[in-house]
Amino acid sequence: MPMDFLQRIEEASFPLAVRSEDDIRRAAVLAAAQLVEAVLPPSSSEGAEQRVAVILRITPRGRTELNRLRAGAHHL
Repeated sequence: MPMDFLQRIEEASFPLAVRSEDDIRRAAVLAAAQLVEAVLPPSSSEGAEQRVAVILRITPRGRTELNRLRAGAHHL
């Protein structure tokens, strides 16, 4: 899930390079939702084994969402 990925990278040092196709897809979803700023590779299937996405930062909107997730976890 993209939100699990967001939580996983919360304390990372940025810029953060991600190379697995699953993580690149998660980064793309988070970037589309404006929760992270990222430089995404072209969607071409050529050179797929060398694709890299670079997450530049978690946006303020992403930080708000992380705080909301944490608050929700405390209420379970």
